[in-house]
Formats: sequence, structure tokens, C-alpha cells
Amino acid sequence: MAILISAVGGYLSGAMPFGYWAGKLKGLDIRQHGSGNIGATNAIRVLGKGIGIPVFILDALKGWLPVWLVASFLGEQNVAQEIVSAGAVVAGLAAVLGHMFTFWLGFKGGKGVATTAGVLLGIAPVAMLGGLVVWLLFFFTLRYVSLASMMAGVGVVATMVVVMAREGRWDWVMLAFGVLIMVLVIVRHRANIGRILAGTEPKGGRKK
Repeated sequence: MAILISAVGGYLSGAMPFGYWAGKLKGLDIRQHGSGNIGATNAIRVLGKGIGIPVFILDALKGWLPVWLVASFLGEQNVAQEIVSAGAVVAGLAAVLGHMFTFWLGFKGGKGVATTAGVLLGIAPVAMLGGLVVWLLFFFTLRYVSLASMMAGVGVVATMVVVMAREGRWDWVMLAFGVLIMVLVIVRHRANIGRILAGTEPKGGRKK
């Protein structure tokens, strides 16, 4: 029951399409502009940093909040630590899937990068930091937000492996979560991969 509640709560939190709602406040459908994505990157591109950055923060919070709530609640129920970890991972994965496949928009959503960052901040902050370092490295050298986001997923998994190997304790549930998130992020960026190979993918940080 705890795992089921974690999944439902995580999905409902992640499904809130803040980028879409922010566009509606400005009188436009963000899905019809820029890349057509409802995530923070397109919100910054279409709506400006003044709106796009708060969208990023909200997208991250909707991943962090259910993880924190589940871990806090289960931690007070005198259950095994494995149940606490499993509940947090399930809530986090559900939040990411909720962002990617939100029921508000016919189960079509964003790519889950900001929400994943929020989830990782709640359950694997060191791995999140590793992914952030990789994201910054790729973004400031190649200027592709999409490529940086995909490589950040690889960085998260690599950081998990290094940390677990150094500690001599392998958390297979957490590692499987990291790998699954990495695959989901890459799959959601498949159109970007095609544009990068074709040389038509827009670069970030440059004026039009």
C-alpha cells in the first residue's frame, strides 16, 4: 500500500505542467512555439528567463517534494529501510513519468530533466552533483542543452557506480533507477539527436 500511494502521489505531483500553464498566463500555447516542449528550456526560450527560471524551479520541486514526503512519512512508520528507499525511488520515478506523460495534456509532456534533478536531489544528491558537473562541462563547451542533458544522465549513473564501488555497498534499486532515468531522458531527446547530427539543433546562450 505504501508503494502504491508513493507511485500515485509521485505521478500526480510530476504531472503538473507548469511550463504549459505559464504559457497560458502569457496568452499562448508553449507547445506551438520553440521546440514545442513544455519544459523549462523551452519556457526560457519562448517566455524569457523571468518566467522560464521559475518554471525550472517548480519542475524540480515537483520531483523533490514527493520523494521527501514519502521518505519522511515512511521513516516514521518503523518499517525496514529497504521499504523507505523503495518508496522514495518509486515516488521519484512516478514524478518523472508524470512530467513526461502528463494526463493534463493527453499524456504528452516534457523531457523530465528538471524533474529528474529534483528527484535526485532528494534521494541521491551526490549523483545529482555529478550529473550537474557533466551538464555544465558539455553545455559550456558545445552549447547544446539537449546534449548536455543526455550526458548528465550518463554522469549520474557513472557517479552512482563510483560512489557505490568506493563504499563497497551496491544499492541495486538505486542504480537501476539511475539507469532507467538515463535511458528515458535519452529516448525523450531522440528528435534532438537527429537535429544535432543534421546540424540544425539550436545552441544555447547565443543571441538570435
